[in-house]
Amino acid sequence: MRNLSTYLLVIFMVMFWIFRIMVTFMYELGSDFAGIIPLNKTLEIILLFVVLLCIILIVKRKMIGALIYLLSYGLYFGTDLTTKISMIFEDMTQEITMGTSLSMIVSLIGVVLPLAVLIDLLLDKQRKANPKDKKTDWFYKNEAFDRKLDDRADKNNYRTM
Repeated sequence: MRNLSTYLLVIFMVMFWIFRIMVTFMYELGSDFAGIIPLNKTLEIILLFVVLLCIILIVKRKMIGALIYLLSYGLYFGTDLTTKISMIFEDMTQEITMGTSLSMIVSLIGVVLPLAVLIDLLLDKQRKANPKDKKTDWFYKNEAFDRKLDDRADKNNYRTM
């Protein structure tokens, strides 16, 4: 994680994750959080744990974490977003409430955020330029081995006259 965009995306992911925890907790207590309620309470709780695992994998720059994150949030929030958009376009005379618009914005964030994380991982040049190779990194990136060679080379003091 060396890019500023990655840091910002991870911070935003954690903030959105905490927001989803607060929404679920408030729903469990019997009220809504500014008109936003979970789409499915049990699936939301499972999704919170899956996203926690995905955040850890994304920090480690693993592509599988971004794919799982996109798949889980895309299925969860994408279906809600499409149903709300189609509901708005089908009945144009219906007024949009504050809760509907807020939940649509949250669903939009839930779809756009994983796409941004996946694009950030795909465009990361550092991950492609310096891949981890355990077979050779122990030799080429081992400073203790280099120091041992330097100490051994310093003891060969031949005098020339």
